[in-house]
Amino acid sequence: MEKKPHFVRREFLPREVPCISLALLLAAVLLLNALLYLYLNKFYSSLGRVETDPGLCPFGHFRFGAVKNCSPWLSCEAINREVRKLKCVGEGAVKKVFLSEWKEKKVVLSQLTNSELKEDFLHGLKMLKALQSKHVVRLLGYCEQQFTILTEYHPLGSLRGLNETLHIPKYKGMNTWHRRLMLAIDYVSVIRYLHTSPLGTLVMCDSNDLDKVLSQYLLTSDFHVLVNDLDALPLVNRSAGRLVKCGHRELRGEFVAPEQRWPYGEDVPFEDDLMPPYDEKTDIWKIPDVSNFFLGHVEGSDIVRLHLFDIHAACKKKDPAERPSAQEVLDTYRKVLALLIREAAMPGTREML
Repeated sequence: MEKKPHFVRREFLPREVPCISLALLLAAVLLLNALLYLYLNKFYSSLGRVETDPGLCPFGHFRFGAVKNCSPWLSCEAINREVRKLKCVGEGAVKKVFLSEWKEKKVVLSQLTNSELKEDFLHGLKMLKALQSKHVVRLLGYCEQQFTILTEYHPLGSLRGLNETLHIPKYKGMNTWHRRLMLAIDYVSVIRYLHTSPLGTLVMCDSNDLDKVLSQYLLTSDFHVLVNDLDALPLVNRSAGRLVKCGHRELRGEFVAPEQRWPYGEDVPFEDDLMPPYDEKTDIWKIPDVSNFFLGHVEGSDIVRLHLFDIHAACKKKDPAERPSAQEVLDTYRKVLALLIREAAMPGTREML
């Protein structure tokens, strides 16, 4: 009897399918990583608020709106002749702020209100002139004789109104962990810029509570952060042994850094002469609290907080020398953003591999 041919089943064929799938998956991951790399490079150069800005004018000049040419800062005569006050929109200890109009454009006119604080006002003007960059509100003109400063107008106002702005229907699409983390990155970028400024290491002293900090910064229409008030910006010079003190009154509360609080207990009355000075690490202590405000309570914000836990814990070290620099905080924020964008773009990839 003739035997039928005996066919042997080849076991390697089914294994080829998952191998091919895995190869395709790896190729897709590599392609996606390349696209993310290009995107993040573009992000850091445009949204990351780098210091070099080809749109900035030479010192003493400004470019306003869509105008291509740079104009010299407005003089006393030009401000008196061409700027028209519309209404008062704010008043602080040092100055009163008016929404104004110049050549049919909205601008902000700030005027000294307390002659005893004219040195603070002039210091703020000096800082504003010297620190013009993508991190600082644009200076349009000034008049020292009349204690007047003219700056660019930003309709969204200070960061105190951020949550209210994000609930306006027009801006609800901005109310995401991604956009909020980018605002926190902008804020830390400003701190880094002040700590490494052309003038040296500057400390943001108008920051004794969260509300005060937020009032010092503006939210631009394209959702970036600018520092607006530079009246209290003393200089640290370690080589010369120069540290700072933020004012001459006792500071209290958990928001200010430990070294800013009276160190000799309740039984010893506060004396400014006995209060030890400190350095820029007071700004680092406050970063977690300000960033917590930025992150809010939107979907994904708790995941961001979890990724920032270690760097924020380092910011809260009691010893200022153990706290990270603003650059180190900024680097960590950017790495976390890149990581979370990558994970959002490739959900489940880790499990599949």
